[in-house]
Amino acid sequence: MAAQRVSWLLGVALLAGGTWSCEKKEAQVTKKVVYKGPISETTNVLTLLSDSAKLQIRLTAPVEETFESGDQIYPKGVKVSFYGDGGSRVINTLEGKYAKYDKAKNLYLVRGDVRVANQEKQQKMNTEELFYDRVKAIIYTKPETAVRVETLTEVLTGNGLTANQDFSLYSILNPTGVFTLSEAPPVNAK
Repeated sequence: MAAQRVSWLLGVALLAGGTWSCEKKEAQVTKKVVYKGPISETTNVLTLLSDSAKLQIRLTAPVEETFESGDQIYPKGVKVSFYGDGGSRVINTLEGKYAKYDKAKNLYLVRGDVRVANQEKQQKMNTEELFYDRVKAIIYTKPETAVRVETLTEVLTGNGLTANQDFSLYSILNPTGVFTLSEAPPVNAK
């Protein structure tokens, strides 16, 4: 009788242990995993923005990743061309090695060897990071960001910049130098 009682207790203990073990596994299975990566990835991107059927902006990129929020990342760089005269000619270009579009703010962040070039005025700007606000049609940097602007006759250096999107009007917030082209420091000088 003692042997039956021991085997009965052993059976109850195994059954209880097995039930607990199953419950633990079920709890692990039902734990949600939230995916935060891109919902789509597109290669060789060409995006055209127009107004009244006239080309305004042309964006090209090797890769575009789109997220559930509508944000987009351009991990291999981006080039944006701004058009004038009803879309017949390029006025300005903006390019960088990385870009991110924040849909909620309608704002682009461009990083890594950022170059802006106004074709008409033949002026260029170099920096490491800038923002492009599509709604306000402006480009700007943080006040502490180093910038270098080159015109036909001089090079301007400083920190912080605000400009219209075609880079025909700009302002360096904290100028640090003005040089004629013959005495200008190299592009990477700070």
